[in-house]
Amino acid sequence: MDINLVAALGKTGAVASMSIAAIGSALGTGAAGMAAVGAWKKCYIQKKRAPFQLAVFAGAPLSQTIYGLILMLVMQGKIKEIVDNGVAADANWLFYLLAGILGGTAMGVSAWMQGKAAAGACDSFAETGEGFTNNLMILGIIETAALFVMVFILALAL
Repeated sequence: MDINLVAALGKTGAVASMSIAAIGSALGTGAAGMAAVGAWKKCYIQKKRAPFQLAVFAGAPLSQTIYGLILMLVMQGKIKEIVDNGVAADANWLFYLLAGILGGTAMGVSAWMQGKAAAGACDSFAETGEGFTNNLMILGIIETAALFVMVFILALAL
């Protein structure tokens, strides 16, 4: 297979890892952000203090985009090594393409589900003023799936 085609297919996977993770982050922050705005509205109507901590919940899904970026940069570095060495290893392009698409999807779904859980955390915390740490722990557990995906793919790619 032509080295330029190998590089293009591998880079497509690398870019997909960050892009798909970012889509998930957008869905997650959107869900959590809407819940935070609604919870703040309830607080204002009830003349209660509107907790700033809801912004933490709303922003939690953004980290998966960073994991996708890290994966993309490492993968692009490995692809550059392949091109610089002039090695057109047919198996490498498929690994990088699928690792980027599947890894990005896993990170994106983690961000999306984290945002849905954060939406519930926003509602709960705004109403009760309690449970911030417990809610954050649940969001961290959901985020762990994205971390595992990134680390395991990096272990295979290096």
